[in-house]
Amino acid sequence: MDKLAIVTGGSTGIGAHVVEAFSLAGFKVAFSFLSSREAADALVSGLTTRSGYVAGFECDVGFSGEVSLFYDEAVKWAGTEPHVLVNNAAVQTWSPLLDLEEDSWDKVIRTNLKGTFLNTKEAARRMIAAGIKGSIVNIGSGCNKLGFPNLVDYTASKGGIEQFTKVAAIELGPHGIRVNCIAPGSVATERTNRESPDYGATWSKITPLRRVGTPEDIAGPVLFLTTEQSSFITGQTIWVDGGLFSQPNWPY
Repeated sequence: MDKLAIVTGGSTGIGAHVVEAFSLAGFKVAFSFLSSREAADALVSGLTTRSGYVAGFECDVGFSGEVSLFYDEAVKWAGTEPHVLVNNAAVQTWSPLLDLEEDSWDKVIRTNLKGTFLNTKEAARRMIAAGIKGSIVNIGSGCNKLGFPNLVDYTASKGGIEQFTKVAAIELGPHGIRVNCIAPGSVATERTNRESPDYGATWSKITPLRRVGTPEDIAGPVLFLTTEQSSFITGQTIWVDGGLFSQPNWPY
């Protein structure tokens, strides 16, 4: 398959499993990373042995110059313009609103929301110029639907991504480009397990399926949204949360 999938923030966590899913599906996969070169190199090495073409490129997705260079390098490496973009790169800070530093707010909004904008703009322009009817999948969050205390910047960024998805889908639809959002619930990753050793037990109790998600649970729906089977789906947010955000917090 001579198709290129670009994944931002692809060296660890959900992103790494998305990279793996597209690689095993036959795509050439270029992913960005920022601070985890060792993990990026290990991912490339492992997947190249198993499935073929995977490459990692250092890029801060919140800066337009770095994003443009990332795409130039990825396209040169793959020999084709992108057919798929997965906006996965994200950072998170824990802080009450009244204690949140402006620099922390700026970093989260720049990476999560502005990064989604910059990469979507770059990928879509290239798809249109090449006549590619591509697919863009943005990674949202349960924060799209509910306010999470101590995550005001992250919640604002993810809520913005859901609305950005709708507008981008409307504007890019006439070019044959679909834009959708996957909103995960509680997912056990290296980061969540490190931050909260009892993460799985805590969130399983309030999830109807009585377990937390895995990165593979997210990668599958992301891949689906780029296939012919989803060719009439655009502008949508799909909740991959084990039912977590479908239930109110009833007192019984």
